[in-house]
Amino acid sequence: MRFRTTLILFALALAIGLFIKFYESKRPNTQEASRRAQNVINFERDKIDGVVIQNADERIELKRTDKKWRLESPVKDLADSSAVENLLFDLEDWKKDTTINAKEIEADKNRMAEYGVAKAKLRLKLQGPNAPPEVLFGANAALEGKTYVRLENSKDVFLASQSIKNEISKKPEEFRDRKLTDWVATQVTRLSVKTAAGEMELQKQGDHWQIVKPLRARANDQNVNDLIAQITNSRIAQFVSDDAGDLHPYGLAEPRGTVTIFTGDDKSAGSGQILQIGGVPEKQKDQVYVRFAPRKFVYTLPNKIESILSTKPNDLRDRHLVRFDQNQLDRITIDALGKNKTVLARKDQNWTIVNRNNAAANAAEARRLIDLFSGELVTSFVTDVASDLPKYGLDKPQLTVTLSSFASENTAETTAGEHSLATIAFGKIDGENVFARVGEEPFVVAVRRSMLDNVFADPLSWQDLTIFRFKPDQIHKLSLFTDREQILTRGTNNQWQWVTGSGPINTVNVQSLLNTLASLHATHWLANAPAAAFGKPQCVITFTTSPDDKAQHKLTIGASSPDGTAMAQTDEYEGTFAISSPDLRALRANLVQPTTTPSPTASVSPSVGTSPAATPTP
Repeated sequence: MRFRTTLILFALALAIGLFIKFYESKRPNTQEASRRAQNVINFERDKIDGVVIQNADERIELKRTDKKWRLESPVKDLADSSAVENLLFDLEDWKKDTTINAKEIEADKNRMAEYGVAKAKLRLKLQGPNAPPEVLFGANAALEGKTYVRLENSKDVFLASQSIKNEISKKPEEFRDRKLTDWVATQVTRLSVKTAAGEMELQKQGDHWQIVKPLRARANDQNVNDLIAQITNSRIAQFVSDDAGDLHPYGLAEPRGTVTIFTGDDKSAGSGQILQIGGVPEKQKDQVYVRFAPRKFVYTLPNKIESILSTKPNDLRDRHLVRFDQNQLDRITIDALGKNKTVLARKDQNWTIVNRNNAAANAAEARRLIDLFSGELVTSFVTDVASDLPKYGLDKPQLTVTLSSFASENTAETTAGEHSLATIAFGKIDGENVFARVGEEPFVVAVRRSMLDNVFADPLSWQDLTIFRFKPDQIHKLSLFTDREQILTRGTNNQWQWVTGSGPINTVNVQSLLNTLASLHATHWLANAPAAAFGKPQCVITFTTSPDDKAQHKLTIGASSPDGTAMAQTDEYEGTFAISSPDLRALRANLVQPTTTPSPTASVSPSVGTSPAATPTP
């Protein structure tokens, strides 16, 4: 029995302790209590869902719904949420400067009337759970910036800052949201513009905008977003009237144009936000009357909104020749009339020529071509209906470039094989331009004629620019044929010695030749080298890269070009390439050490020394 009694007493003590702890946790601590005591009113801002301001006969009522503030009286409209939230913030920190208690006021009956709080014309009421009492605003005090206030449930009068009184002593329209819509540009997924000239419609597909009326074409994302931002960022200049009245005075009975924006949540054509643009006010020529259907009012906006009505489809078209994802691109096919097709493939950052046994391709040139197509802008939109392709030479294009991705096997995202990203066909040349068409797009454009010169039609022109990949000390035997024959070989002590030739060997020039030859690079490949360029080579170099001299290589240098380069060929590659002027000088340098000769004036003037004179290169 004793044990049972003890258990009951323990449970009771625990319950009391928990209650006390819970109760104390809900009570403000000493510091918090002191702070709250200094406030005119105390409330939890997040729980306030209504604000009522009574200013004489004018009542302003604000309600919060779905985290947005709306004006409910004297008109129903969107409220300026920032203004309401700022008011609540300021109310939270509104302090009492002085408290005049009820006993002092009762001792002098005239004091209540003096403070102006007996029959206050200006009142503020917050609504919501645990909302504070209504605040009554009286007369301004003799102290600058101070006013008398009283709470509805108290006869005490406080002296407090006049700032709150100033915030609520506003006209109702100052609490209305001057931002035309609460939508932002990124929410909009469809746009329709109707004017007397016709209708234009745009739609967002993925991350990009498309024109769907009056033609189907790619749109310039930035231009469309800027146009939409004109609406979503518009700020109301004047609140004119309810739209239920006569709209003729505002030019809105038959508006000059209508703009409708839709979001991704729209399920029907009627769920967009419609903006009608009407006439210009007589006195405010920099404004224009508008009617915004969601808010059911007539407003004025700055007249720059009118520019939407003069926007033409071509103003919004994407002027890029082609749009594709470079990250997906790993195959380029170039098909020119009368030429072998070129197929380039990418693996990581390396490119190969598929139709030349996957020989190494010029990766830098491939990247340049990708950047060229990515950045190329059309010079003009020639025709919106590509019905007469022969007229533009696009029935049999002189050049077609296909950009694609290639999957070697099936995956969850794609099937194996080649998947075209874009196909660009080039037709007839027209002055400085060339006609072009992208894929099955129903229009013809013109681009710079120079584009054709930047697309190598010959597979040989895509070869890697690295001609030889050796180390200089791998070269064992070297033969140089110019107007004479010179042959050098490495001796047992790794020193060069003549096989054919004589005189002291110029080791500096030999080493320079070896360095250049071992890692020779072309400046570019030549698509149409003249046959006569190698009729009389200016230099032929053969060298071996093995001690037994079986691994032989040959470089033939033909005629020089006006730009200082020289045409060259090698057994390692098919085709002709160009080498730079510095490389040419290194390859043709004199291998014989020049002899020094006395200065002609040495016998006349002993003070003048000798200077070396290099033997001219033959």
